[in-house]
Amino acid sequence: MKTLNKTLALIALASSSAAFAVSDFDTLDVDGNGAISQSEAAVDAELMSIFSELDTDQNGELSKEEFSKA
Repeated sequence: MKTLNKTLALIALASSSAAFAVSDFDTLDVDGNGAISQSEAAVDAELMSIFSELDTDQNGELSKEEFSKA
């Protein structure tokens, strides 16, 4: 059920971000784990284009500190 909720939240976020880029960490961190995964970042094309550059520890997620450098 949690996976379904996360998926629905990502779909809603993706559809709402069509008109503007999402740039708020807490909005992008859909599952609330304190990091933005690549799947969460996928709703923001600009963020995805620099994701690997921002992911300085190369763990596949952006921490608040890494995200703040965007």
